Amino acid sequence: MILLVDSGNTRVKWRLADLSGCVLEQATTLTAADPFHALRPYAESIERILVSTVGSEHSRLQLEATLRLLTPVAVQFYWAEVARDGLYNSYRDVTKMGADRWHAMLAGWNEHRQSFAVVDAGSAVTVDYVSDEGQHLGGYILPGLQMMRRSLRLDAARIGFEFDEQIDATPGRSTGECANHGLAWLTEGVIARLHADVGRLGLSRTLLTGGDADRFLALGLNADIRPGLVLSGLARIDAMEQQG
Repeated sequence: MILLVDSGNTRVKWRLADLSGCVLEQATTLTAADPFHALRPYAESIERILVSTVGSEHSRLQLEATLRLLTPVAVQFYWAEVARDGLYNSYRDVTKMGADRWHAMLAGWNEHRQSFAVVDAGSAVTVDYVSDEGQHLGGYILPGLQMMRRSLRLDAARIGFEFDEQIDATPGRSTGECANHGLAWLTEGVIARLHADVGRLGLSRTLLTGGDADRFLALGLNADIRPGLVLSGLARIDAMEQQG
């Protein structure tokens, strides 16, 4: 069995897979006491561990130590690359690209082999465009919902309001509405620009992943939802490396 791990800024997602496909998949917060508790019955069957992470070096080392408590199997970290499987990175210095973006693009490319946009709606929102030739055309990094909420809470503390999960972009009539609706309004603006880019670049589809994916769909993003897209990218790497 292989264990695939996507460690973000606030959450860790993992998938246990064998030759038949996914055996078990979960997501939890990085601060959870035992994020891999559900894997303990399978620990002796794990043969390989592949990790994609955007966390700090301290976070990476902590993750590795936690995995070593589960199994002695070596933990392999994978990062953004110049090219793989016909997908080509646009970055001059690929070490500056978050591993999750590259692995999400790799999964999308492996699935479709034609142009696409990929949106990862996590702590940060990332948007990347890939051509029919597998060339990364560039992308965007934006603050995610929780990051924007945290900014308002810390930097505008005197305003005083509660966040809610309503998805409404109409003009607010109270401070709480103005803030909450304003966040939805911003997301609608991002979606409009993204739709325009997809049309202008002639991209065939948009893939959506991440913890806030449902919010983007509810606010009008025309996309195919792909949970665990980063994990699927890691799975493609594993398959290629096993083939030699």
